[in-house]
Amino acid sequence: MKIGIPTEIKSQESRVAMTPAGVMELVHRYGHQVYVQKGAGAASQFSDEAYISSGAIMLDTIEEVYQTAEMIVKVKEPIEREYPLIRKGQLLFTYFHFASSKTLTEAMMKSGATCIAYETVMEKDGSLPLLTPMSEVAGRMSIQQGAKYLEKPQNGKGILLGGVPGVRPANVVIIGGGVVGTQAAYMAAGLGANVTILDINLHRLRYLDDVMPANVVAQYSNKYAISELLPTADLVIGAALSVGAKAPHLITRDMLKLMQRGTVMVDVSVDQGGCFETTHPTTHTDPVYEVDGVLHYCVANIPGAVPMTSTRALTNATLPYVIKLAELGWKEACRKYQDLRFGLNVVDGKIVFKGVADSLDLPYTEYAF
Repeated sequence: MKIGIPTEIKSQESRVAMTPAGVMELVHRYGHQVYVQKGAGAASQFSDEAYISSGAIMLDTIEEVYQTAEMIVKVKEPIEREYPLIRKGQLLFTYFHFASSKTLTEAMMKSGATCIAYETVMEKDGSLPLLTPMSEVAGRMSIQQGAKYLEKPQNGKGILLGGVPGVRPANVVIIGGGVVGTQAAYMAAGLGANVTILDINLHRLRYLDDVMPANVVAQYSNKYAISELLPTADLVIGAALSVGAKAPHLITRDMLKLMQRGTVMVDVSVDQGGCFETTHPTTHTDPVYEVDGVLHYCVANIPGAVPMTSTRALTNATLPYVIKLAELGWKEACRKYQDLRFGLNVVDGKIVFKGVADSLDLPYTEYAF
């Protein structure tokens, strides 16, 4: 199969979809052709020479990559400039987060392409193997960024996350006990903060209570519990997830009045619409804004800030699926592997993932193999 790796052109996106090591596997072990746009890996410290040594064919422009490849492997969803490049019947494999963008969804429907979304590939136990590595990065980075914006020069409260002897540490509230929330809790606890992690799954809460250090409290989540915690919270992490659907608004505009000026909120769910009512996407160059004295950090591609780590972690997770799709074709691969079948979102102009259709109030079509 002809596989294309274009340069990511979303603002401040420095990752690339595949490392040279991944290219080498596809080319030398499985005999596929991999076309990489020149400079695609530069921001992740992967040179064109490294890709050439791994067997890639380098192309000058993004247009050439789309024109040549049968399957496009990306990191982030296509942006408007890419819409006309996508062909009917072409396979796109990337993070789409369709539920947060009707414009993107309708553009992919119009293209006639087959869209398999990393974020909805799901294993039998309900885990999300292609979302997990970037969720791990984003969860850890949410604490790094939150700690920075708590500093007074950033208009935060001026509080050190871990405190010092004789001075209390910060209070961190994490809404959602999945991968993002768990990684955020580990980071915040490691820095010495007082951490409360909330979830509605009692089994998950019991697990978190068992594995977390003593400065982490696992608590059942509801509006009352969140409202009780907000007045003393210094940093709030939004980590709620509804697979393939819009994230629920768990903190409303009115609830901001409960918080102290300079409190920081980091919404890691922004790709799925955000779990704060006041969330709107930001970028690494302009990451924060203020609402009612509360700082909001809502960067839509948090792991893009650490592309050397993120690209390697993502390739480790996606490569086995890329191989399946390239070896079998998407229809047979999705028929054979249930986890990949869950990744199907748009096929031949139709939405085939119910969560997306419901979130956008668009027709849903069950795909029949």
